[in-house]
Amino acid sequence: MTGPSLPPARTEGRYRIAVVCLGNICRSPMADVVIQERLAEAGLADRVEVASCGTGDWHIGHPMDRRAAATLTAAGYDPTRHRAQQFADTWLEEYDVLLAMDSQNHADISPGAEDERVLMFRDFDPVEPGSDVPDPYYGGDSGFEEVLTMVERTSAGIVEALRRRLEDGP
Repeated sequence: MTGPSLPPARTEGRYRIAVVCLGNICRSPMADVVIQERLAEAGLADRVEVASCGTGDWHIGHPMDRRAAATLTAAGYDPTRHRAQQFADTWLEEYDVLLAMDSQNHADISPGAEDERVLMFRDFDPVEPGSDVPDPYYGGDSGFEEVLTMVERTSAGIVEALRRRLEDGP
């Protein structure tokens, strides 16, 4: 099984991916950090740009939630570079694919139900494809650990899909 595919790149040999959640301080920045690490391990970091954003404006310019950062740090990742930014309609044209962390985020950024460039992050999850990544913000530390487990597992599928897309071309 080859798994789901990504839409074609807008620029041959390069790919731009954005991960979207609500405030850009928990789920999407965790995914951003993990995907970047997995791309470096796969030797694809020089060909794929990763960004994250939130649909809301509450946290613009702020670092990652301290619990998200602590969870990543404990797992050996570096969360220090993140600063929250807000989704803008221009992202739909600037990125090759936008991966929404939950169905509400998907609805908030998708201009139409048929938009091939807006997918669910967990479409690439081998365990529960298409499911939402639960928002851990109002819960305890275990919610962040659960999100990291989902993100790591799903990121492997995303990196594999990126590898295939970059090898196969547009």
